[in-house]
Amino acid sequence: MKTKTLSIKILTLFSFIFLLSSCTDLDEVVLDEVLGSDASDPAGSLAAAYDRLGDGTFTDHGAVFAMQEYTTDEAILPTRGSDWGDGGKWRDMHEFTWSSSNAIIVNNWDLLTNGITRSLTAIQSAEQTTFAEKKLFLAEAKALLAFYTYTTLDLYGQAPYRDPMNPKAPLEILKADTQIDKLITDVEALIPDLADIGTQRTHHGRFTKQAAYAFLSNMYLNRAVLKDRYNVNSNFNFNEPAVSGTGTDMDRVIYYTSLLIDSGKFSLESDYFKNFARDNNNGKELIFAISQKIDYIRNGSNSFAYVCMERNQRTSAANRGTNAACTTPEFYATWDGNHDDPRFEQHYQYADGTWFMNDGTDVSVPATDIVPKSANLPWFHFNRGIQAGLQYGPILLASGSLEMIGNRIKVSPLYMEKSTTTRMNFTPTLTFADPTKSVFAQNEINQGARVFKYEFDPEGGNGNSNVDIPLFRLGGIYAMRAEALFRKGSTGAAMDDLNKLRTSRKRESLFANAPGKALTSLDAAQLYKELGFELYWELQRRPESIRFGKYDLAGTAKAASQPFRRVFPIPQTVIDQKVFKQNQGY
Repeated sequence: MKTKTLSIKILTLFSFIFLLSSCTDLDEVVLDEVLGSDASDPAGSLAAAYDRLGDGTFTDHGAVFAMQEYTTDEAILPTRGSDWGDGGKWRDMHEFTWSSSNAIIVNNWDLLTNGITRSLTAIQSAEQTTFAEKKLFLAEAKALLAFYTYTTLDLYGQAPYRDPMNPKAPLEILKADTQIDKLITDVEALIPDLADIGTQRTHHGRFTKQAAYAFLSNMYLNRAVLKDRYNVNSNFNFNEPAVSGTGTDMDRVIYYTSLLIDSGKFSLESDYFKNFARDNNNGKELIFAISQKIDYIRNGSNSFAYVCMERNQRTSAANRGTNAACTTPEFYATWDGNHDDPRFEQHYQYADGTWFMNDGTDVSVPATDIVPKSANLPWFHFNRGIQAGLQYGPILLASGSLEMIGNRIKVSPLYMEKSTTTRMNFTPTLTFADPTKSVFAQNEINQGARVFKYEFDPEGGNGNSNVDIPLFRLGGIYAMRAEALFRKGSTGAAMDDLNKLRTSRKRESLFANAPGKALTSLDAAQLYKELGFELYWELQRRPESIRFGKYDLAGTAKAASQPFRRVFPIPQTVIDQKVFKQNQGY
C-alpha cells in the first residue's frame, strides 16, 4: 500500500515514549488496496490508527455521531430556513429516508474502513519489527482493529478484512451475526498483553486493559442484537449463553463492568459536566477517550459544542455557534419531573460570585475571564446541559467587540442572526409546516431545545477544542451494569446502580449542591429514560433504542420504520465494485 508521510509530531497527541517525526496517513481503505510491506515504523503506524478516532470519525457531528444520534429521539438537525439543506443528508438521518448514496453514510464507511486499514498496517508493522514494546503495541493495534470493525458491523452489518501478514490475501467480508463472537474472543485474548491504565506510559487516550473491559461489556450488551438484527418484535435473546466464560451475555456484562467499578481506578464526578469540560484531560471517569489538544498540529474538534449554539451566541468576540442541531420534544419530555437532576442543566458562576441565570435578570458579568492564548478577549460562559426558552448573552458590536457596561460584559436579550427580528427562543416543541419533514421557515429557525453538554472551547477559533471526547467512562459503565442486572431480573440491584449515578451528581452551589433524587421504583420505561439521562449525546442512543424496541417507532418528523433500517446500507460506490452484497431492504 502506498503511504503518505505527514511531518507532524505525534508525541503531543499520544504521549508515546519517543518523538515521532512522521506519521502514516493512509487514505486508502482496505477494500481498495492490498496491504504492502512499506508501512511506517510501529509507533508511527499505531499513532495513525489512533489518529483515525479523533480526526472527525468520533468527534464530528457529521460522522458517527450523525448515525448514532440524529437517527434517534436525542438529536435532530433540521433544515433551518436557508441553512442546513445540504441535499437533505441531515434530514435523511432523522426522517429515515436515507439511501446508499447519502453522503453521511458514504463518508462514515470511508472513515471506519480507513480505521480498519490503519489498524491492519499497525499490526503488520509491529509483527515485522523487533522492539521493546512489541507485545504492547501489537495488542493495542489489534484492539483498535476490533473497535473499528465492531463499529462498522454495528452500523453497516458488514466489514472488510485482509490478513495483514499475507500481501496476497484475498478480501474477506465479515458479517455482524457471525463475527461478533470472534470479536469478543479476540479482545479477551488481548487482555494479558494490554497495559493497566497509567502504567507503561498509558492513559485514557490509549487502549488499556480497562478499555478492553469496557469494550467487552458493550459488545456483550449488544451481542443479541447483532446476532438477530431483523427480529420483527425486537425479542432479542439477551440471556443467551456467553461466547466465553460462564453464564449468559448479561453475566459477562456484569463481570466486566464490575471489574471497572471495583478497580478503584475511576470515580464518579460529583460535577457531571466536568466529564465534558475543556480541562477534562485528568477526568476521574474517563476509561477510553479521544485525547484532544489545541496544539496547532492536530487541533481537537469543537463540533459537539459548536453544532447547537446559535450564531449570535458568542463566547467571545471571536467565536460563535452555528445554529444546527437540537433535541426532540420526545427526549425533552423524558426529563419531566427531573429538571432538578444535576445532569439536566448547570448555571455558570464567575469568580466574583456572579451567576449567569439566563432568565432576563442578568445585567452584566465580569470580563475577568480571558480566552486562552487570545489578544485579551473577554470570555463569556453560557450555561451547560439542556437549554430551553428565551436566551440572553453578550452582543457583538459593529466595532468587533462585545458590548460592555464599564469593565463588565453586558447581558442582553438575543435575536437570531439570520432572522434578526426573531427572538432567540429555544422552544422544546418543533412545529414543522409538514410534520413529516424537518424543515423550518426562516422565521422559525429559533426552535428546538439545545444541548450544551460539551463545553464550548473558545481557544483557537470555533472549530478547535481541548475537550477529550469520552468513548467509555465510568457513568456509562454503571448504566450498562444496571441494564444487565435488570435484564436478569435483579431490579433492586439495577436501581442501586442507577441511584448511585443519580445521587453522586451534585447541583451547583446556587442550589446548595443538592444531590440528585433517588428512584423508588424501576421498570423498563424508566430504565430507558435513565440511560438517556446519563449518556445523552455520547453516541449510544441508537444501540440503546434498538435494544429497547424504540428505534422503529414513529416520532417527530419520522414515520414508523421497518427492522431493515436498524442497519445502514453499504454505500452504492462500494456495491458497484461487486464485492459486497447490499443489505436487506436496500
